[in-house]
Amino acid sequence: MQQLFIELMGLLLSAVILVWMFKRLGLPPILAYLATGLLAGPHGFAWLANGHEMHGIAELGIVFLLFSLGLEFSLPRLIAMRNIVFGVGLLQVVLTSAVFFLLLWGFAFDALSAFAIATLMALSSTAVVVKCLKDTGQLQKRRGQLAVGVLLFQDLAVVPLLITIPLLASDTEQSLTYSLAMALAKGAVVCTLLWAIGKWCLPRIFNEVARMRNEELFVLTTLLVTLFAGGLTYWFGLSMALGAFLAGMMLGESQYRHQLESDIRPFRDILMGLFFVTVGMQLNLAYVLTHAHIIFAALAVLMLSKLVLLAGIAQLMGERKSDALSAGLMLCQMGEFGFVLVALAGNQGIFAGELASFLIALGVFSMAITPYLIEHSPKWVHHLFRASTEAPERIECVDESLSEHVIICGYGRVGQNIGRFLSSEALPFVAIELDPYLVQQGRNSGYHALFGDVTQKSILERAGTAQARLVVITFTDLSKVQMVAEVVKQVAPQVNILARMPDDAHLDELKESGVSEVVPESLEASLMLSSHVLFMSGVPMKRIIRRVSQERENRYSLLHSYYISDEAPHRDENTERLEYLHVFALADNAYAVGKTIAELNLQARRVSIAALRRQGREIEAPSIETSLQGHDVLVLKGKPRRVERCERFLLNGGS
Repeated sequence: MQQLFIELMGLLLSAVILVWMFKRLGLPPILAYLATGLLAGPHGFAWLANGHEMHGIAELGIVFLLFSLGLEFSLPRLIAMRNIVFGVGLLQVVLTSAVFFLLLWGFAFDALSAFAIATLMALSSTAVVVKCLKDTGQLQKRRGQLAVGVLLFQDLAVVPLLITIPLLASDTEQSLTYSLAMALAKGAVVCTLLWAIGKWCLPRIFNEVARMRNEELFVLTTLLVTLFAGGLTYWFGLSMALGAFLAGMMLGESQYRHQLESDIRPFRDILMGLFFVTVGMQLNLAYVLTHAHIIFAALAVLMLSKLVLLAGIAQLMGERKSDALSAGLMLCQMGEFGFVLVALAGNQGIFAGELASFLIALGVFSMAITPYLIEHSPKWVHHLFRASTEAPERIECVDESLSEHVIICGYGRVGQNIGRFLSSEALPFVAIELDPYLVQQGRNSGYHALFGDVTQKSILERAGTAQARLVVITFTDLSKVQMVAEVVKQVAPQVNILARMPDDAHLDELKESGVSEVVPESLEASLMLSSHVLFMSGVPMKRIIRRVSQERENRYSLLHSYYISDEAPHRDENTERLEYLHVFALADNAYAVGKTIAELNLQARRVSIAALRRQGREIEAPSIETSLQGHDVLVLKGKPRRVERCERFLLNGGS
């Protein structure tokens, strides 16, 4: 146990340092994870003894990744993409395998080895490509969907390859056709089963869980569903990632899709990092240095060949040149399932140890280059096809038509009223709420409503915060408001934030958190009540509106002042932060009698005389040249402790 703890601490420390260094250098974190694995693995410092067990855990990262990918799709959408999945995807796998088979056969490889190498080279990395597409915001673009469609078929193609290679290597007489037919039948059964569970069971389960309003329960249910789907397909002899994708796809049209992705994201990212660490552990640096010229020559051939083949196939299937070339750049690497096939072929005696090391090095380096290619492919393609109408694209929200909209955090009574006013003025808004009933009612009314936690960055990104004109926070919990404001500023530093609070006692703290404006309920209620009193007392409406506007412009300066009882036991921190009014009379022998307000210099004590009553006549805001007299009644304005000290000064003098 102690050894495992030391290994994990060393792994985490290395990962933190290397990710920080690589980010400072502008390099993708994936390279940092690969470097961590290289250092920790048997060909580095070899401090990680449990690498095999960690690889099994790390593969769950691919499962979670495919679940979140499934959330981006739905069954109708997948059917609509059938030309990509079963058209471009099928041709890419078949033609790429055929080209590399002929090439390797020409270099005197035997047929079985050539087949195994050619098929694993036809596969690309779902883990790297999907993660980079999400990070760069290209998943919703046509080129991103083209790449994902091809990857989906490649993941399906892994299943028959895992069956075919051992059968070809063995001397058994078991029918290859029979084995593949059985695998196809199992796939049909498990897909139908998952479809039925996803359509009729999962929505009811998540409806009930969401009503509990418990974040831990929601996260646990999400993890359980993901692992159950993956385990079910694994039990049928298929890929765990395929089952997770199907489960995510069934939930892709539900109102919980954004919250599900947000909940699964921390586990996905951590385990994906661990997966890339285990990939890096397989790289033999000494072998790479010895055969660097051969490896990099083969790397160039591999990536250029896959780029040309996929771009050509996509164009033949009717895709635009720019999208076809972009997809080719995204998918020109080897995939993580290639490592599985390398291990399988090695166990079957198809590959020698040196050939396996060569293929692993080829896969690791091709995956390491991929993030750079995906990040810069839009710019390169734009320059290459400058004459087209395409322009460099930006990261967009899920609903690309939304911009200059208002985001309402919390869709309770206040949020709904705000939404109605915005709707009446034809102003677009997105409401984010954790109550599934309110979300459903909002959607039924034709409004944009998302189920999710507004304190999570990914939920705000989904709502299009970067394109919003205003974020309104309708709940009054101070710590949660501060948390939301800080997350909003991370997503969109320029957006204005309007917050609702009981009063403005915490105005400074909220301003520091990024809140642009605070609406204090108690002061607004006083202002509205006062305006009604004045109107019903016969004061003209124009004068009332002018007075109310003046108070708002002055940040409720008059309303900040109020009388409190000297016997009030509830002077808390908030009370001490607000100004209040205190009335007292000057005795004939008081220190302040005969002195002007200017001579008393009350400004230095941060107290002012709001009003003065003399011989039954009230003087509002008296001049600093006014001389005080005995029996004057003063109305002092200031914070409680300062007013108390000022009263003693006016009566007795001193400091």
